[in-house]
Amino acid sequence: MNPYENAPIGVFDSGVGGLSILSACLNNLPSESYLYIADSAYAPYGDKTDSVIRDRVIQVVSYLIERGAKAIVIACNTATAAAVHECRELFALPIIGVEPGLKPAVKISQSKRVGVLATQYTVESQKFQSLVMQLDQQSDSITALGCPGLVELIESQHTTSQELEALLTPYIEQFERAGIDTLALGCTHYGFVEKEISALFRDPVKVIDTSTSIALEVERRLKAMNLLSSTRANGSVELLTTGKDREVLCALANRLVHFEGDVTPIEVSK
Repeated sequence: MNPYENAPIGVFDSGVGGLSILSACLNNLPSESYLYIADSAYAPYGDKTDSVIRDRVIQVVSYLIERGAKAIVIACNTATAAAVHECRELFALPIIGVEPGLKPAVKISQSKRVGVLATQYTVESQKFQSLVMQLDQQSDSITALGCPGLVELIESQHTTSQELEALLTPYIEQFERAGIDTLALGCTHYGFVEKEISALFRDPVKVIDTSTSIALEVERRLKAMNLLSSTRANGSVELLTTGKDREVLCALANRLVHFEGDVTPIEVSK
């Protein structure tokens, strides 16, 4: 028995978007325990510089390690693009990042014309641009659009369907003009409005959310290092936030992962 196998898995995002990853992990690895941080006090990450995001991610990862995490899931595309390589160099435990589901989108697309809806930061990041270049020869076209403001609408308790439609429609129209048949969601938040996005297309478009793939990668990495929990009982979930969004986070966690506890406010600093 590995002495760390029953330690928690740390998961974090700049807000509630990473709950989609947590939900997938709970479905795939229910006997594991989880520490989830919504770093809402520093949200959104996407309007900050690379160096600021990198420093903040390292701070949050360090905090989770101090809390005893055996593995870290950076459940945010922006944070992954800015800091996953540095974190893997600094810390010895498994660190799993996320990226837009571009590879599976290109693979399953019949027309080989695919789209990516992401944050502006992700679309402009070197990591994403390198991925597009790698896949360019396997597709006829890749249309990548940043969607400023969508994260904020998703996190708001008061967003209406009309507001979502008004923001999303111009992007959907661009994807339709490009003739895509497959759309990758390049932000963990966007999975919460997958149905609304799909409904705006006039013709059926396959929408790819990578939460399940990430959960499988977490399992693979833990198994490779003999860190999978050996207990058959369900693990625990602890939700933490650096911001003032306790009610929003608690309500969404209750709906997505049947979380019935409280959300603990924390401070994460050097």
